[in-house]
Amino acid sequence: MKRILLTAAALVVAGAAQAADVMKMAVTTSFHNSGLAEVLLPEIAEDLDLEVQLLVVGTGQALKLGQAGDVDAILVHSRAAEEAFVAEGYGTHRREIMYNDFVVIGPQDDPAGVTGAASAADALQRIAGAEAAFVSRGDDSGTHKKELSLWSDAGVAEDGFGAWYNAVGAGMGAALNTASGMGAYILSDRASWLNFGNKGDLGLLYAGDPVLFNQYAYLPVNPDMHGHVKNDLALKLEEWLTSDRAKELIDGYTIGGETLFVFNATPE
Repeated sequence: MKRILLTAAALVVAGAAQAADVMKMAVTTSFHNSGLAEVLLPEIAEDLDLEVQLLVVGTGQALKLGQAGDVDAILVHSRAAEEAFVAEGYGTHRREIMYNDFVVIGPQDDPAGVTGAASAADALQRIAGAEAAFVSRGDDSGTHKKELSLWSDAGVAEDGFGAWYNAVGAGMGAALNTASGMGAYILSDRASWLNFGNKGDLGLLYAGDPVLFNQYAYLPVNPDMHGHVKNDLALKLEEWLTSDRAKELIDGYTIGGETLFVFNATPE
């Protein structure tokens, strides 16, 4: 697992170098690519005297890091996988923090006619029917899991993917770069799309289906499984992430006047 930490995760350190406490949290690439971490972590360092080290990976890898006890908490967006993580004893509990939505991005001339879709399933059926180039993250992330479930809802089986379907095994930013270079369709979280700087000829073509709701949740790693994890710091961070201060920062984070996340943590 130590090799995974070095090769599969980008270690991002934020906060005061001389912070009294340090903890590790695994987060998704979509959360990191949104830019919200750059807003929250300095405030956490100032308010809590806590340095949070982020290991930036897909949801699947974040859960594995938690299972191995290599992080103190995780922040991810795949409810079924999160609930299994807690049920299996790896996490103490699951706490919802904020949400945004998934959107279908594609070339502005929209050869598959996605802008006219009646639902997310219809949008993907149109892409498959046109055999239009589509980029998948293909990395067992929360976004990848969601994409596969949407294809299933659309009645398109994985064994039906043809040469038009391109699984790149990469994070959200890298996958968007690939889609931009290819002029391909892609499923993205809204926050990553808004913060993406290489849009090229791509545009947001479809959004709004309730099935595209994208909830982020915080899961402290269970100290009964791994006695070395810093559960006290994980709980301290959770209290801050569910506070009015976090709500102000999360709801106030915008790009081009558009809100990227909506805070929805509730009191315990």
